[in-house]
Amino acid sequence: MNLSPWLLFHLLAFVVSSSSASRYIIQVEEPIEPLTGSSLKSWHESFLPSAVEESGANRRLLHSYSEVFSGFAAVLTEEELQAVEKKKGFVRALPDRVLRLMTTHTPDFLRLEIGKKGLWEDTKLGSGVIIGVLDTGVTPGHPSFDDEGVPPPPSKWKGSCDLETGCNNKLIGARSMLFDLGQSPPIDENGHGTHTSSTAAGNFVRNVSYYGLANGTAAGMAPRAHLAIYQVCSGNGNCNPSDILAGLDEAVKDGVDIISFSISSGSTPLNRDPIAIGSFEAARKGIFVSCAGSNYGPDYFTLSNEAPWMLTVAASSVDRSFSAFVKLPNGKVIPGESLDQPTNFTKSSLPLYYTDECLRNPPDDSHRGNVWVCKATESGSPEYVAKIVKSHGASALIYISWKVDGATIQLFKLNFPTVVIANQDGSDLISYLNSSSNPSASIVFNGTVLGVSPTPAVAYFSSRGPSLATPSILKPDISGPGLNIFAAWIPSIGSPDYKIISGTSMATPHLSGVAALLKAAHPTWSSAAIKSAIVTTANADVYDELLKPAFHFVKGAGQVNPNKASDPGLIYDITDDDYISYICGKFGGEGAKTIVRGIVDCSKFKNLTEAELNYPSILLSPKGEEMVNVSRTVTNVGPARLSYKVSVTISDPAAAATVTPETLTFTELNEQKSFSVSAKWAAGGPPSTGNQFVDGKLTWTSDDGKYVVTSPLVISVMEP
Repeated sequence: MNLSPWLLFHLLAFVVSSSSASRYIIQVEEPIEPLTGSSLKSWHESFLPSAVEESGANRRLLHSYSEVFSGFAAVLTEEELQAVEKKKGFVRALPDRVLRLMTTHTPDFLRLEIGKKGLWEDTKLGSGVIIGVLDTGVTPGHPSFDDEGVPPPPSKWKGSCDLETGCNNKLIGARSMLFDLGQSPPIDENGHGTHTSSTAAGNFVRNVSYYGLANGTAAGMAPRAHLAIYQVCSGNGNCNPSDILAGLDEAVKDGVDIISFSISSGSTPLNRDPIAIGSFEAARKGIFVSCAGSNYGPDYFTLSNEAPWMLTVAASSVDRSFSAFVKLPNGKVIPGESLDQPTNFTKSSLPLYYTDECLRNPPDDSHRGNVWVCKATESGSPEYVAKIVKSHGASALIYISWKVDGATIQLFKLNFPTVVIANQDGSDLISYLNSSSNPSASIVFNGTVLGVSPTPAVAYFSSRGPSLATPSILKPDISGPGLNIFAAWIPSIGSPDYKIISGTSMATPHLSGVAALLKAAHPTWSSAAIKSAIVTTANADVYDELLKPAFHFVKGAGQVNPNKASDPGLIYDITDDDYISYICGKFGGEGAKTIVRGIVDCSKFKNLTEAELNYPSILLSPKGEEMVNVSRTVTNVGPARLSYKVSVTISDPAAAATVTPETLTFTELNEQKSFSVSAKWAAGGPPSTGNQFVDGKLTWTSDDGKYVVTSPLVISVMEP
């Protein structure tokens, strides 16, 4: 963090506006000398224009912040704000906002809101769509699975509910596929399944929180959709492919529209992956399959669930922080987060104790009452580290994340006052510790903060491409909220019925719920069409765990944008025959028999390479300076008469790509037009920087500017 010459510390705030003036949060530089009370207030008032001072600064200065933010809140006109911006020490102004908190928060973050024009209103919150969740089971009777406002299931539903109580119009199906448990009801003993299913389609539950954090109204992505639960994993989290395949089979039989499973086991060739094979049949029957990309990041080549008929989901952050800070005697503030925020924790400065190995016993009892500073260690989990330092009489813990985590702060409930800080910020803290003979700090617990930036950022643990199983198909497909996600949990004595956890497991049901909304909006769309709409309308401005612009192999197309996906303009559709042509081209006739049910004569199909599949993203691998060409076909799902012009952006001049034709003109709804994409390396071949791929995008923009249809484009030196 750059603090020259004073601390620049970022926070967010809450909003309200009036007709003549608006409320603003004004961030300013820290004063050279610490100020308190009336002195601080007077200093903040000095930023206000003279006209404000004359009219009564006390009535215009709303708040003067001292502990958690360097700045103040004030009511200002636009002209007055411009005057404030010219003052020395001004950093920035944040417009105040009126917030409607939702504790998953992600519906609001993704702009899904009640009473406003958009996908929730257009689809009646996903009414009539059935989401099948393959996971650890369900918690019947949980408030998130109440059926208030949920209509009866559609007549196509053929499933059953093997629960004594708890089945209703929301929870319409619940079956255990665990062979070892026989006919036992699918009660969730792990919590994972309850969390994922409520994220996808949990109903509205008011006034909930997690130990006082994230308080508000909980809701899934499709609050009025139906849930069918298939228990395919045991309470210890173990999942057998045989049970998963049984769940897929039952879900198809029962008539679900969406299948969501947050399960992965590493990359497996498609023709040897029962989950990919079972999912192909589900896709052929029009069922959308949403899967976790896995949690083996930040290394590349770590994806799971890579079949082109699956949506492969990466995990990203949201604009919410469970904020906590470490404040040093020199005024430097080190930001962090915490799920353990006692309301009565002292505001006084406390001595710090730092050792390279917190799991070793301290030499004596002189460090009792200190705040212990501990680095992440392979010798123990954060929970175990907190338990150890507590046993030695520590008053609190500052936990420094792994370097590989980057800016990602993955939170756990530690049952001990804790601030988790990123590794880089931890390095700054350790520098202070090593330079001070009597180090100390105060800890500020700031609760739930919304509007933080930069977001979204892909979490360090989110697996990266390229895909090993499908190397010429760009995976992951999309990013969804998966870091520190609030959702339903199994009940336990003294604990809330909700929990905050992280993973691509949490990101996946967000996309499953979005797919359910799109299915409700467009019931005749194929699963490939829904995927295309999600991919081509995504927000591409996504960061990686180091807060640098993320590559497509990290973020996919970007962060899902549900409202835009509902009206994409053009879609890249893929038929059953297209998939079979691809399977024949990749595996041959014998291999195709292992994936495609029924008699398959590959001689009757045009063998397609992966790059030639009509996928909404494009990955090309030219050799040397040779040109490589593929074609794509788009279907008009927007206005009948409209033209689109193409633009291509490549991030590195070492590669080039062109599109022919450059204009597509449609005169009918569902009309199809094809185009070709050519790519090559510039003179001299691939980039000499060591990069194995170059990112880009191919965008079709309608003449009226309403539709912007963007396909991720990657040019790679890696041969498929």
